[in-house]
Amino acid sequence: MMSKYQIIIYWSDEDQAYVANVPELPGCMAHGETYESALANIKIAMELWIKTAKEFNDTIPVPKGRRLVFA
Repeated sequence: MMSKYQIIIYWSDEDQAYVANVPELPGCMAHGETYESALANIKIAMELWIKTAKEFNDTIPVPKGRRLVFA
């Protein structure tokens, strides 16, 4: 199920790092010096987010499977 969540990765001049965000998992973010490290780190963060939600019996959002459209 984790691979179904949308991951947004962008370069942050302020942080001087790539920032990864999973909009459907509130607060689930990570960063890395490279795109690849940000992606690896967000996958770990997603696992921990879901594990913690399960431990506290919190609702885990179902992935919507939508893609962003830029205009």
